[in-house]
Amino acid sequence: MFVVSALLTATAANGHAASSAQPAQSAPSYLQESSKRAALTPAVANILVLGDSISAGYGMNIDDGWVNLMNQALVKRELGYRMVNASISGETTIGGLKRLPDLLREHAPQIVVLELGGNDGLRGYPTTKILDNLLQMTDLVKAAGAEPVIITMRIPPNYGPRYTRAFEQVFAEAAEQSNAALVPFLFDELAVDAQMMQDDGIHPTAKAQPILVEGFLPFLIDLM
Repeated sequence: MFVVSALLTATAANGHAASSAQPAQSAPSYLQESSKRAALTPAVANILVLGDSISAGYGMNIDDGWVNLMNQALVKRELGYRMVNASISGETTIGGLKRLPDLLREHAPQIVVLELGGNDGLRGYPTTKILDNLLQMTDLVKAAGAEPVIITMRIPPNYGPRYTRAFEQVFAEAAEQSNAALVPFLFDELAVDAQMMQDDGIHPTAKAQPILVEGFLPFLIDLM
């Protein structure tokens, strides 16, 4: 009897547990639809542009600047990348170096474009210091798992041939030492057309921005 009672008790207990178990609740339909849309939406990688007035759209509407136009070109080609513009007019390599860690944490970019150094050169900063700042930035970019891109800059010849040559060589040297992609100076063909440069002779006009995009785009595509 004891054995039979024990079996009946166990059976009853199991039956109660089975009957009390509730079927799994499915997620609300609006959440299911949201999950489906998220699964179908391709991930978009960030391209961070850390630059000066050339990239900040000096003298024009920022929407007409090369960074925004590049973003439109990437979207049109459905490449899965978008531009994040962190450029400030007057920025230097030391300023960019100070801001870069926070920008890397905030945007987690796959590619970082360094368009800096022009203001350093215009202020006559030592080229060794410019090089050191660029190398520190490329180190930070690579440590964050991103690809660095360095854009070559130039300054007017009135700074003297020795300094101007040393200044331009800084960018190639930084790219070589850091194994970063190097974009050549893109303004050569603009300088011969007055409509392509603003009155200061340094900043391209809005009309020149699509040409900058066309010249720069192949270097970005190679890194995607």
